[in-house]
Amino acid sequence: MTEQEAQQQISEWLQADHFRMQVLRTVQTLGLPECYVAAGFLRNLVWDQLHQKASSELNDIDILYFNTVHSEDEKYAEHILLQQFPTVSWDVKNQARMHLKHQHTPYASCAEAMSCWPEKETAVGVRLGSDQRCEFIAPWGLSFLFDCCITWNTKRPLSLFQQRVESKQWLARWPRLTLRMNND
Repeated sequence: MTEQEAQQQISEWLQADHFRMQVLRTVQTLGLPECYVAAGFLRNLVWDQLHQKASSELNDIDILYFNTVHSEDEKYAEHILLQQFPTVSWDVKNQARMHLKHQHTPYASCAEAMSCWPEKETAVGVRLGSDQRCEFIAPWGLSFLFDCCITWNTKRPLSLFQQRVESKQWLARWPRLTLRMNND
């Protein structure tokens, strides 16, 4: 599958998902710079579709943005999101500050920050553009999501990757998934 085909397919699945579209519209109103809904929001959608499952419940929704000027907008954004979706657990993170948590050099963008996430299939995000079309961010692209793999990002410790795979029970939830320990 080409990258363009992957984007088209995921866009169609998102358009058909009323809840996810409502989340995207609400996040768009926050006006945060370089803001995306990321991680399981997209990854789970693709894996559910590939496993012909109903949309799985999201234990949280990750919102990321990049702002070096106003670095403390997380609480404001979470407050607004909780007003709209009171039963959802929100995880809003300014990627301009996340290098501190991981003891990395400062990131220049959301994409650079995402390139340091423990598994590559989680490093995917989407937002609505001004034309209301889906715009994606994914350091390794989106097409590999269709490979049914969980790929270790060697920028992070293998033990962290293994712990996440086990604790999140991805292999049990999506039994066609396989682990990919190399970067091929």
